[in-house]
Amino acid sequence: MKQIFIALVSALILVGCNKNAAIQPENYKTSSPENMKEVCDFIKACPCYYIATVEGDQPRVRPFGTVNIFEDKLYIQTGHKKNVAQQIATNPKVEICAFNGQEWLRVSATLVDDPRVEAKRAMLDAYPELQSMYSAEDDNTAVFYLTNAIARFCSFTSPEKVVEF
Repeated sequence: MKQIFIALVSALILVGCNKNAAIQPENYKTSSPENMKEVCDFIKACPCYYIATVEGDQPRVRPFGTVNIFEDKLYIQTGHKKNVAQQIATNPKVEICAFNGQEWLRVSATLVDDPRVEAKRAMLDAYPELQSMYSAEDDNTAVFYLTNAIARFCSFTSPEKVVEF
């Protein structure tokens, strides 16, 4: 099952969304808080999602599990000591991919580091299991919010739906 999932994610990254389904005006939604919530809800319904960064000329992809809305922004969390945080600091443009078994979501965005204790606390309150590894007051906990996000909801059977937030 794991090999099938990895092969599917790899194929999705290579071919993108359904190329036969042109983006029609009715499939494209401009920026709104509802769009961000729809993206957040989709990601939370998946066992994990994958985030792609760049290190030099090498793409890097790894699983993530945290996503939260705080002060009308969509956040992810990691540790400042991790390679992913250093890659984001060098190039904050990322892509996120999530798959729920039938549909997938691809999000292109720029991440912004939010060093505020309140933002860290909101994430750790949403994921209390992380509180044994991270603290809102430590220098390692990193929370990033997405800006300039374009999300594509895709499947092999339906037209692509594109939203911004």
